[in-house]
Amino acid sequence: MVEIATIATFLVAALASLFMAWAIGAGSSGSTPFAPAVGANAISVMRAGFLVGILGFAGAVLQGANVSEAVGTELIGGVTLSPMAATIALVIAAVLVAIGVFAGYPIATAFTVTGAVVGVGLAMGGDPAWPKYAEIATLWILTPFVGGGLAYGIARTLRAEPISEQYLIVVLAALVGVLVANIEFAVLGPADGGASIAQATGGWLPGPAFVGVVTATTVMAAIWGGAIAIDLENGVERGERHFLLILGGLVAFSAGGSQVGLAIGPLIPLSGDVGVSLLALLFGGGFGLLLGSWTGAPRMIKAISQDYSSLGPRRSIAALIPSFIIAQTAVLFGIPVSFNEIIVSSIIGSGYAAAGGGGVSARKMGYTVLAWVLSLAGSIVVSYVGYLAFATLLF
Repeated sequence: MVEIATIATFLVAALASLFMAWAIGAGSSGSTPFAPAVGANAISVMRAGFLVGILGFAGAVLQGANVSEAVGTELIGGVTLSPMAATIALVIAAVLVAIGVFAGYPIATAFTVTGAVVGVGLAMGGDPAWPKYAEIATLWILTPFVGGGLAYGIARTLRAEPISEQYLIVVLAALVGVLVANIEFAVLGPADGGASIAQATGGWLPGPAFVGVVTATTVMAAIWGGAIAIDLENGVERGERHFLLILGGLVAFSAGGSQVGLAIGPLIPLSGDVGVSLLALLFGGGFGLLLGSWTGAPRMIKAISQDYSSLGPRRSIAALIPSFIIAQTAVLFGIPVSFNEIIVSSIIGSGYAAAGGGGVSARKMGYTVLAWVLSLAGSIVVSYVGYLAFATLLF
């Protein structure tokens, strides 16, 4: 029989997790996916907040397991997070992210949560998980260069007069179709893993599995490219805006799959003691993201869409495609990643493709980068000291 004290401590940690999920939904996962679309006047701020909440919830349930398990069990070695440690890490991280939301600066949620978990883990006497840190640092460092570089290249290509803009949009849509066909979903795979649409449908075809995957991927690319081509025939600007909204939806879905792990990951070591499944945690975390997106995201959507760059449909498309690629890479490998870093880097890249730098504010970006660095270092120090202080008072 589960002890009352165990249930009580889990509930405290769960409340902290819900607060963390709300802060994430109001900040990175709720504000960034549709920010380029809002900046391009393809959708209103309030409608973007509503849609990102729904799509983020779906992504949390269908793709949230990998990052959740990484945050909960792979950031520190030698110890398992105690209820007190999990609660301290979640509360400190959530407060820091919430400060960023209300101050109008996008705090890097992944930096903050990762730092908080590492801080309390080290305070408990755990060992640094250097291989995982190297994996995480590699993605964090590469994200600005890869995301910004791809966004810049796509935006410049779309502006190239010798090449038909309509043709390029169709090619980009087909590329997105290839990506969608090959991202993993938990519901399509076995109990211990996921599978992609191409893997699931390709298995129905005769012949080797590889041939089936390639065939399914090709069909998906043709469907996406063909649908956008038909839409563009009814008006290039209209088709671009529709494609932009689709991309925003895909990024919002990916945000839920990645960011929910930052909220519920620390609960995983505790959930077995009270009989709570990972799926239940994903539903709870997804619900928190949804609430945050509906209640707090509009402020940050406005800040990112208007303060960082004056975007049009083409540069917004250029920003969202690499954002989707990086987000799904993080989900696949179970790496906590900041959607603020992904989107802001892509916005900068697409913004600089325009004459005069596209209205990108260097001052704003300087403060943002500083906030990212301080969020990681500060959360480690504060969580480490906070855990030791509480442990001293209690014991």
